[in-house]
Amino acid sequence: MSPECQLFGTLGCHVCEVAEAELMPLVEHGLMVELVDIAESEACYETYSLRIPVLRRADTGAELDWPFDTDQVVLFLSD
Repeated sequence: MSPECQLFGTLGCHVCEVAEAELMPLVEHGLMVELVDIAESEACYETYSLRIPVLRRADTGAELDWPFDTDQVVLFLSD
């Protein structure tokens, strides 16, 4: 079973929308992804504002920075 993940981004971010679209096939196959809007937390904004979108594994805290594709996400999740 795939680990749960968080996708850090913000509304109006075109690249974040592209990242979401890249994850959709995996979500359709059971990947749980929580969308986290960095604008809602000062700490998240300070950490991720220059890096979004960022995919973070909830189980290990490992992060995958953009750009990534589906194959890279699958490899990231299998580690």
